[in-house]
Amino acid sequence: MKGFPAPTPLEWREAAQKALKDRPIESLMHLDADQLVTRPLYAGATGVQPIFAPRPSDSEGRAWDLRTLVEGDDAEAVNAAVLTDLENGAASVVLKGRVLADSAPLSRALEGVALELAPVALDAGIDGPDAANALAVVAKGSPRAQLRFHMDPVSAFAEAGGAPRSVEEHLSLAANTAARHAGAYPDATFFLASGRVAHEAGGSAAQELAFAAASVVAHAKAAVEAGMSVEAALRGTVVGLSVDAEYFDSLAKVRAMRLIWASLTQAFDVEVPAVIEARSSRRMLSARDPWPNLLRLTAAGFAGAVGGADVVVLDGFTRASGTSDAFARRQARNTQLVLMEEANLGRVDDPAAGSWYLDARTRDLAEAGWAEFQRIEAEGGLVEALKGSIIQPRIARAREIREAALTNGAAQIIGVTKYVDADVRPAPVEAGDEAAVLVERVCEPLAPIRFAAAFEETAQ
Repeated sequence: MKGFPAPTPLEWREAAQKALKDRPIESLMHLDADQLVTRPLYAGATGVQPIFAPRPSDSEGRAWDLRTLVEGDDAEAVNAAVLTDLENGAASVVLKGRVLADSAPLSRALEGVALELAPVALDAGIDGPDAANALAVVAKGSPRAQLRFHMDPVSAFAEAGGAPRSVEEHLSLAANTAARHAGAYPDATFFLASGRVAHEAGGSAAQELAFAAASVVAHAKAAVEAGMSVEAALRGTVVGLSVDAEYFDSLAKVRAMRLIWASLTQAFDVEVPAVIEARSSRRMLSARDPWPNLLRLTAAGFAGAVGGADVVVLDGFTRASGTSDAFARRQARNTQLVLMEEANLGRVDDPAAGSWYLDARTRDLAEAGWAEFQRIEAEGGLVEALKGSIIQPRIARAREIREAALTNGAAQIIGVTKYVDADVRPAPVEAGDEAAVLVERVCEPLAPIRFAAAFEETAQ
């Protein structure tokens, strides 16, 4: 204030030490699963370099593509859900279920949908090429169709620990499928290079970034072998990341992925902007009391929006217990609409820019993710590292660190480990979930987990 001398650094330190009751200031520093330090205070003196990591473009006048997940086996029910979402604020959809098995049910599921205006993405797991062929038939050769084939055999292989054929064959099949449809559908994307399987298995932020980057390389190499150019392969690749309730880390992770992508494209000697699809984490969800999931999903959506994701997909708040019903899908859709239209999160190109902490965290995650990516490549690439069960123990160690923090109280899950509601109100949910893929295991699977599950079992 005017007329009063500013405290000296020594006086600040003495005041801080007094507030800490003689505990060392270093006690305010924390290490995460990547062994990265989080400090109590960031300033220009810490040497933080400013980072600008905006989205490359908007989505039809919107800051990001509001995408909804529609799961189901009945084509007519899926169609009703898709039309409801698109008529009430969604810009695109991602489909999952047996409607993807053939062009006939998929055509009924997409009846009334203008594929030139509303992008349709697929989540078909190891059967991605078959689903891609079905969607290509439904599009009837329209060159302006916004198809998002999202073939990702690597993640499907990693989660199951095996596949009907060798993972190399599945990669080749996906690449050849992409090459076959690239000419007819110039606006399509073909591959989803996702790190989500590492996240959902309990992996750290850097491990997820590295997995996604290594997946980009694996898909690009397979596409080149199938006859596509490197540029076409990268333009046809979407990067998939998870966002959760730890929104600072989640949004920094999205920004860090743009830095890693820039390094990847530079190594390939091409200039292609990254397209990032951020999907809400399922490992953060609670099943016994699903209502706090609404807050978690809002935080995840905030992270995706502020972090600069091109596409944001939020699960229904009851997704830990089964397939989301119409009410849960409406809540997921409206959460994004509020963030977009009322909170105006997309009005700034890079709303996270200028924060010393977020710039430092973005840089730390990018460097740690790049280092882990280089480690994977030195181990023979993502496929070989998975087949040799080299990556899996590292992800298991990160999961154990998080589980230990929850057990000893260093971390909390609201509504599960703290502020537990003894009288839980029921929430509507549709029974059923995806069946596990039955394959002969050739490596340790990266099976998805939920951190709340162990505490919910104890509470029962």
